[in-house]
Amino acid sequence: MTFDPHATSMGDEVAPEVYEELFAMRASIDNFDAALVHILAERFRATQRVGVLKAQHNLPAGDPGREEAQIARLRSMAKEANLDPEFAEKFLNFIISEVIRHHEHIAAHHLSEAPETLEDAVSSSEKTA
Repeated sequence: MTFDPHATSMGDEVAPEVYEELFAMRASIDNFDAALVHILAERFRATQRVGVLKAQHNLPAGDPGREEAQIARLRSMAKEANLDPEFAEKFLNFIISEVIRHHEHIAAHHLSEAPETLEDAVSSSEKTA
């Protein structure tokens, strides 16, 4: 699948030098988006392992104390980075809700199949999540 980095609906009324800078900035944004996707994938692989451990030891899918601490930590980092802390909190809350959903799925489905190892459970969960 290919994407046109010069796709736009702004028409010919924009000066070529403006388009040049716009497309250069969009290329950077595209690179950041790609990095975010790969970082999120790695993060979710780690949280899948946590979900398996929680399910194996009959722990709850969510951990409100941990979640609260993470939100406070992320808000602080966002302030230091000049990123809107409210946006950062909303973003993390969305991620947390997805992680909890995955943990509930792991507990309900995959461990009932009694995988041989933690890696088997994570691998099975990644295929269906």
